Amino acid sequence: MDLSIIIVSWNTQELLRKCLNSIYQNSAGLDLEILVVDNNSSDQTTQMIQANFKKVKLISNHKNLGFAKANNQALKLATGRYVLLLNPDTEILPTSLSQAMAY
Repeated sequence: MDLSIIIVSWNTQELLRKCLNSIYQNSAGLDLEILVVDNNSSDQTTQMIQANFKKVKLISNHKNLGFAKANNQALKLATGRYVLLLNPDTEILPTSLSQAMAY
């Protein structure tokens, strides 16, 4: 596994959808995993992930544990050589992941 991408989400369904789509559209040739930690969203975020992003490893918390604790949950499960902590309001640009990996 080249890269583990960790995203912490709380009520960011549409932003997260755009973020995940941008990762998949711009990660050709990379062996990566995406871990999303949802901090008890009330906006159907987890259902959106389960329906549209089957490869995403989803951790669903039953309460909002906060940003740091949620990242630590995923870091324990990450298997990539490198780890990228990514905010759900981020969109990956073409070649940005491959350039970062090459660096």
